[in-house]
Amino acid sequence: MNGLGHEFRQPDLLRLALTHRSRGTPNNERLEFLGDAVLNMVVAELLFIARPDIPEGDLSRLRARIVRERTLAEVARQLNLGDHVLLGSGELKSGGFLRDSILADALEAIIGAVFLDGGVESARKLVERLMAERIAALPDAEALKDPKTRLQELLQARALKLPEYEVIDEQGADHDRSFTVYCRVEALDTPVIATASSRRKAEQAAAKSALEAIADGQGT
Repeated sequence: MNGLGHEFRQPDLLRLALTHRSRGTPNNERLEFLGDAVLNMVVAELLFIARPDIPEGDLSRLRARIVRERTLAEVARQLNLGDHVLLGSGELKSGGFLRDSILADALEAIIGAVFLDGGVESARKLVERLMAERIAALPDAEALKDPKTRLQELLQARALKLPEYEVIDEQGADHDRSFTVYCRVEALDTPVIATASSRRKAEQAAAKSALEAIADGQGT
């Protein structure tokens, strides 16, 4: 496979890494497990070196952005991994070679295969080759915090009570449900209200609105 920069001494490992469970056994699930661990270790090391002044929580947040399924699938597409994944007939017909989860799992399995074939240094070089640009392009960790976390930290810094969230309305069928949430914040005169397709999304939207209201000076 082009783009890996690794010549396999054991080609069967590469084939195994590309074999989805829909193809039967053996498949790439065990290599995926191994590759996930190697990927997290190497990305943690690269971030530790690249961001020497940020705390553990921010490092974890940045690592999560790199090792998430969406990012891995993007990398897999750049390698044209979908052209090489071995799928069962059902997954093949349903377009499994385009699915983020299958591509991300295959990439992790390849990292595991490189680790077994060439050792930790080979795996490290592969991960660095694939992820270095993305790590360099990461924003400040603060920008990756979700609105609820940012609101909580802002209130704590001001020695104010933590926000309170309450679902005040649910509507729609199970497959098309909407949730309306109150967010009560000591820094604001009135609760903030938001509606979304899940409770979590509604709470995040309410927290975002609360942050904007505080920034605009709408509170006490």
